[in-house]
Formats: sequence, C-alpha cells, structure tokens
Amino acid sequence: MKNPSFHIVPLPTQIADAARRVVKAGAADHAVITVDSHGSSPCRHCLRWAQPGERVILFPYTAIPSGQPYSETGPIFVHTDECKRYSATDEYPADFRNGRVFRAYDSNYKIVDAKVVNGSEPEVVIETLFQNPDTAFVDVRSVTHGCFTFRVQRA
Repeated sequence: MKNPSFHIVPLPTQIADAARRVVKAGAADHAVITVDSHGSSPCRHCLRWAQPGERVILFPYTAIPSGQPYSETGPIFVHTDECKRYSATDEYPADFRNGRVFRAYDSNYKIVDAKVVNGSEPEVVIETLFQNPDTAFVDVRSVTHGCFTFRVQRA
C-alpha cells in the first residue's frame, strides 16, 4: 500500500558497503554469520529477512548521533554480498509489519512518543505519530531485541 505522507529510509548504501570493506579487513566488531533460521537476520539495506544459508555481516550501528541522550549503538545486519537497497520508499516494507516498536523523535533527537506495532497497520501508527508537529522522524526497531531496523521521514 503506497503512502504519500511518509518515506521509508533504509540503511544508506555507503554504510552497507563500508561494513563489507571493514569485515574483509578483519575488524573485531564486524562478524560474518551464516543465517541458520528464517526470521533471525533482517538486512537493513534491502529490508528483507536473510534466508537460511545466506551470509550476513553483524556490526554496530548508531542511528541517533553520538553525544545525544538517546544515542545508542546496537547490532544490525547487512548481506555480505551486495544487495539492492530498498527502493519502494513510499511503501511500508512487507517483512516488518509485526514485532516492531516505533520511536518518534523531534529535530533535537529527543523521544516524543513510542508505539508497539504487532498485528496492526504500521501505516496508521506512523500517521498518528506524525500528527504530533514535534515529530521529525520515526525510528523502527525490533520489539524483542531493540535493534534499529529503518527510519521513517515525513514526505
């Protein structure tokens, strides 16, 4: 379902490519993992779940800039092999309709609201969060592990 009121912002290609270079250089905080079960390793670049047998890079990522009270570094995955960045930015990614928490932030990176989405329409929740004029963007995270998944910005 297309939605003209917001844009999905997957992990930038530059960050995914940097992770691929850094893991090849042997950085201790970047690990290559072979996925062994469905639904365990979502790629933040193409916004799809890695399938069993696929390899992903596990590495630390900070969605909110350092020096901010809500800044946190957490683990995320990208495919080891190059993947196409999610491009349907006016459509909520089908793979992440459940088990997500939406954190709304203002332009100073302070949380203004948060909602759990599990079985409801994420588009409706996003639109509700954006009804607050203080909401500058929404970060979508895993409800179980808390890991950053992608960002949503106003259209």
